[in-house]
Parts: sequence; C-alpha cells; structure tokens
Amino acid sequence: MARRPAPGAKRKPKQNPLDRDGITVVDYKDTALLRKFISDRGKIRSRRVTGLTVQQQKQVARAIKNAREMALLPYTSTNR
Repeated sequence: MARRPAPGAKRKPKQNPLDRDGITVVDYKDTALLRKFISDRGKIRSRRVTGLTVQQQKQVARAIKNAREMALLPYTSTNR
C-alpha cells in the first residue's frame, strides 16, 4: 500500500512536457505528441497528471478533439 508523503515534505514539481521540448503551439496533426496525453482507455489525461498549464491543457484538449474528428486519433482504444 502506497503511503502519503509526510506533511511539510517537499515534492519535486512535475515537469511540463511541452516547455521541456520547446513546443509553443499544439497542432492537431502531431498525433505522436497528442498520444502522450491520452490514456490507454482513450480519455484525455488531466492537468494534474500531465503537468501542463491551463492554457496548454486547453490547447491539447482542443487538438485531440480536432484530431479525433479528422480520424487521426481514435475516440476509444481498440483493446477491450
């Protein structure tokens, strides 16, 4: 069973993957990047999990939805 960190213990801040790679604009055609932000069940991962800013999360969510509409990404995973 995993334990919680002690109160007052310092956590290392989550790395922002877009800032780390120098990506300023998220494009719906970049499916390799967008797949990193989709769970194995096909859901968009939350900000808490991805470590993105609010603006970046909105860009990623919009790009994923556009890529799904253009049939570049699946709506759900093929594994059941």
